[in-house]
This record gives sequence, C-alpha cells and structure tokens, in this order.
Amino acid sequence: MGRSVLVTGGSRGIGLAIARAFQEGGDAVAVTYRTGKPPDGMHAVRCDVTSAEEVDAAFKEVEDAQGPVEVLVANAGITRDQLLALMTEEDFTSVLDTNLAGAFRVAKRATKQMMRMRRGRIIFVSSVVGMLGSAGQANYAASKAGLIGFARSLARELGSRRVTANVVAPGFVETDMTAALPEARQEEIRASIPLGRYATPEEVARIVRFVAGDDAGYITGAVIPVDGGLGMGH
Repeated sequence: MGRSVLVTGGSRGIGLAIARAFQEGGDAVAVTYRTGKPPDGMHAVRCDVTSAEEVDAAFKEVEDAQGPVEVLVANAGITRDQLLALMTEEDFTSVLDTNLAGAFRVAKRATKQMMRMRRGRIIFVSSVVGMLGSAGQANYAASKAGLIGFARSLARELGSRRVTANVVAPGFVETDMTAALPEARQEEIRASIPLGRYATPEEVARIVRFVAGDDAGYITGAVIPVDGGLGMGH
C-alpha cells in the first residue's frame, strides 16, 4: 500500500514535480498551496506555512483524507531579493518566517504522528545558495542554510524512533522563475555549472523520492546536492 505524503508548496515547479513523482509511485499525495490555483488531479489544501493554525488545519484535513503523514517534503518558500544595504526588516523576516520557520511548523506537526508510528521521512528542500551564498540573497541564503542545521538536529532527535531527516539542495532548475531571467544572465549561470545546464524539476523530484524510499533507510542528516556540480566542495 502507498504511504501518506504531504508536499508543502506543491502547486507548481519543483514542488509539483515532487508530488507527481510520489503519486506515480502509488503513494497518496497531498500538496499545500498559498496562492493561485490548485494543481489538477492532486489533493490540494490551501495553507500559509507562516501560520501554525493553518498548518494544523491542513494536517487535519490530510490526515482525514489519507491517514497520518508518513513522508513530509518541506518545500514551501519565497524570495525577497535585495542588496543588504537596501533590504528592509520585512524583506528579511518574511523570508525566514516562510522558508525556515515554516519548515519548523510543518515538521513539528508531522513528527507528532511519526513518533507514535515509529517511522517517517522528512525531507527539506534547501538550495545550493544556502552553502555558496549569493549577492542580493542574504535572507534567502540564511533561510536555506538554516534548514541544514535544523535537519541535522532532527536527525539526532528522531533517529531512535526510525524517523529520518535529510536535505535536498537543488541548484538552478528549469522553472518559471529561471525562465524569466534575461538570456544573457541565463548563459552566465550555465557557464558556471560544470554540467553546463539547469536541472529539470523531475531530476530533483527523483532524488527526493529516493531519499524517502526504503533504499535510503540508513541515510539521515545528509545534504544531497542536485546542482550539476555548482556547489561541489561545500
């Protein structure tokens, strides 16, 4: 039988590709979304991960529909890019509240049932930027770097309950966000990647699904890059 899977920020891009990969593998999958339209053919729950109340309500809806969450993929995230000298307090705190504190809220809610079941997989979607840094993205990089320390702490806390916590760190991926960049900037980015191209969302999704699977049962506290070699050595 398939597992109960929840992917936050799963209405488009990498999150939707991850949700579809689990669905194709026979799992019962739900996604959260904050704005826009829910994806077709997917159990979607509107949820703002900056609200503990909305997170709790979303989990209750998912649990009622497909049982306790056995695999959590914390993917919801935002950007508010700006040079530090011009970055506002809200630019910084809103990104940390969504990307890092949001992951805390959903992980905390998920672990209650996982600890009772004595099994579970938690995967945090970080970024190569969290290890390399990026000018104009101090807020985003800080939030994505924070996920690594958070995941490794959970790995130590939850290992005795057979719950793993890992990080998947994509590099540049073919999404609407990267497609909107000027072609000159896209060429500059590709030139910096040893493999010379962006990842597809499906390539990231397959790694997430592997980390959540039986073959990765002895992997916890790991940071797995999917970045074409961009961040090697970090």
